[in-house]
Amino acid sequence: MSAVDAPEVDLERAVKRPGPAPSTLVAAGLLVALLVFAIWSIGEIGFTAETFTESIDKVGPFMDRMLPLRFPPMADLFRSIGITLGVVLCGTALSALLSVPIAYISARNTSPAPWLVPIGRAIGVVARAVPDVVLAMLFVLLFTLGSLPGILAIALHSIGMISKLFADAIEQIDEGPRHAVRATGASRAQEFWSGIFPQVLPSWIATTLHRADINLRGSVLLGYAGIVGLGYDLRLSLESLNYHKAMAFALVIFLLCVLFEIISTTIRAQLLGGPSRRTRRAAPSAGRVLTVETALRRPWTGDRIRSMVSIVAAVAALVGAVVISEAHWLDLFSFWKQIPLLVDRAWPPSIEPRTWSDVFDALTVTLEIAAAATLLSLVASLLVGPLAARNAAPSGVVRAASRLLLLIVRSIPELILAIVLIIISGLGPQAGTIALAFVGIGLLGKLIADSLEETPMGPQLAVRSVGGTRTQVFFSATARLSVPALVGHTLYLFDSNIRSATVLGIVAAGGIGYYLVDATRVSRYDQVTAFVIVLVLAVLVVEAISAIIRRALR
Repeated sequence: MSAVDAPEVDLERAVKRPGPAPSTLVAAGLLVALLVFAIWSIGEIGFTAETFTESIDKVGPFMDRMLPLRFPPMADLFRSIGITLGVVLCGTALSALLSVPIAYISARNTSPAPWLVPIGRAIGVVARAVPDVVLAMLFVLLFTLGSLPGILAIALHSIGMISKLFADAIEQIDEGPRHAVRATGASRAQEFWSGIFPQVLPSWIATTLHRADINLRGSVLLGYAGIVGLGYDLRLSLESLNYHKAMAFALVIFLLCVLFEIISTTIRAQLLGGPSRRTRRAAPSAGRVLTVETALRRPWTGDRIRSMVSIVAAVAALVGAVVISEAHWLDLFSFWKQIPLLVDRAWPPSIEPRTWSDVFDALTVTLEIAAAATLLSLVASLLVGPLAARNAAPSGVVRAASRLLLLIVRSIPELILAIVLIIISGLGPQAGTIALAFVGIGLLGKLIADSLEETPMGPQLAVRSVGGTRTQVFFSATARLSVPALVGHTLYLFDSNIRSATVLGIVAAGGIGYYLVDATRVSRYDQVTAFVIVLVLAVLVVEAISAIIRRALR
């Protein structure tokens, strides 16, 4: 073929270029359907200009009832803080350990049998679908009152997120080290712990820390299940209409969440960052042979000292959490006799005296709250997120200020914000939607900023080299390349908001969560079982839709 004929062949190929794959069309259709449902949900929830105007007028009287803040005695306050941190750390650590075998059977490249993969994934879905406050209410029946039911509730609920992300990380490993270990005749256990686990260890720790952040914010809910700590103190203050003291506890919880978020974010950044210059300088040269003797005499570099200090600090924190949580650990050996009684009261499932129409309407309200909150968070995050990205922010000061703002926003527990909005306005679903939307900006805005910073520099440099302005570089290269990540992050927020909208039913924010918590309060555990099954099915449908969309975007 001559050079003259080549353009004609390329043009013919371009004209006959195949259309999008059916999976892409299905994914696009599902995205449009979700967007339409979110827009429709905003209208169904009933947001109007009068709603916000009337709420603003009630802020002044609420502030009069809240100020001045009245803190409890410092000894009681620090005891509550210690118990709360102990419950969160013990529960999260336990879930991280339990997630290892579940992730092992859930990952396609490590599962001993293909039929174990869906079982492992199903365990994670069920764990994510059942709210931790409901689990805590059930565990209170099996154990004596204290913090142990809260620890176990956090542990079982957190397995859903940690095991899923851990299994995803295992499936994305470099198979080279694993094959090298296998070639030495190692067992499956040695192959996993030597060739796989070291690769995913930073991701596992980072995911666990992220889950600990979420658990600390969610620990407020455990107070409504009778779990001692700051959440329980807040509940008692609200029930006695002592808003001066309640808002003092709310402020302490918020500041604790901010501090915990800063610490965990710093640790995650160090774990997931690239090797430092000092590490690269200390690395052996290409021609140097490492022997057993040299390995045993490794110098105590700065990185090695920091790693050892981190391990010691983590062990000390975990031991301290076990002590200050004040959990009755011996109950783990005596609660078994209560299980048959609980099973007998929880099975078979029943929704009486409610009807399936009532349940469907309540589930629809929960989905509306989640979808509307996700859309509102997305719109706001598209404005704030780029300002927090290093390659999109107009200056370093703007980026730092935006990052700080996002950190503060996502540190606010949704329940506290929903309670405040309900006290001010008396609204139900609107208050829950606003609370989820506001807090969601902190999470989605950060994820958007991170995805923008992780886009390849090549296309951005290419647009800049032909004279493209900063705006053209952003829209033509940076933002365009981050669209798949944006869609994935938004779907993750929607999935998370479904569970958050469920638990907000505890403060009369509406939805199936109100039915679920109400059934638990009156000990109708057959209803609890029925509503949990409905929630699990709803989460499965949403996860299936998300999986289809993500697969098409790869």
